[in-house]
Amino acid sequence: MLDDVSELVVSSALVIPAAELRERFSRSSGPGGQGVNTADSRVELSFDVVRSPSVPEHLRERMVARLANRLVDGVLTIAASEYRAQLANRAAARERLAALLRQAAAPPPPKRRDTKPSRGARERRLTAKRQRSLTKQSRRVTRDE
Repeated sequence: MLDDVSELVVSSALVIPAAELRERFSRSSGPGGQGVNTADSRVELSFDVVRSPSVPEHLRERMVARLANRLVDGVLTIAASEYRAQLANRAAARERLAALLRQAAAPPPPKRRDTKPSRGARERRLTAKRQRSLTKQSRRVTRDE
């Protein structure tokens, strides 16, 4: 199901070798019956974004800036404990790490170009305002004195 020595494919430009990933296992909280006290099913997956030789320099700057609040000494850590099986938690942690790195490495969105409303849009807006004004005007109670 999950190969210990498999690399983590984030995108076509970024593939992380398994040697750069660190896994730590611990006991998971939550349900699990008798096995909860003996099975180290919680997985902490760590990746050093700042010092990794597999991250291209132009991506590294963008990723460090976007992940700044999640990095501790340049290391990104993901914890997974939602499954009872360690193997499932390992797969979940790897998938979450890949998704997070993919999002951080994505190019910035294109700059918004200023536009102005079309003539038709302006006319429709003003017509709607006039109509609303007439509607409210017709509700007024006038005193004839």
